[in-house]
Amino acid sequence: MDDHKMVHMANQIAAYFQAYPEARAREGVLDHIRKFWPPQMRSQLVAFRVGGGEGLHPLVEWAAQELSDANAGAPAGSA
Repeated sequence: MDDHKMVHMANQIAAYFQAYPEARAREGVLDHIRKFWPPQMRSQLVAFRVGGGEGLHPLVEWAAQELSDANAGAPAGSA
C-alpha cells in the first residue's frame, strides 16, 4: 500500500478516537490496528514511523511505537 494512503487511513482511526480520554484513545487506535490491519500493514506503519513518520497523528505514532516494542521481543516472522 502507498504510504500516503496508509497514513490517511491511520489518521482517520486516530481522528475517531481522539474525542475519548487519552488513555482510551490510545488503546482504541492500537486495538483497531491490531485487529483489522494485516501484519504487512502493521509492519509498514512501524517502518514508516521509524523512517520519520511525517504526517502521523500523535495517537498513531504512539500505537506504532507500541507495535514496534511488542515485536522487538517476538520471534522472527511474527507480527
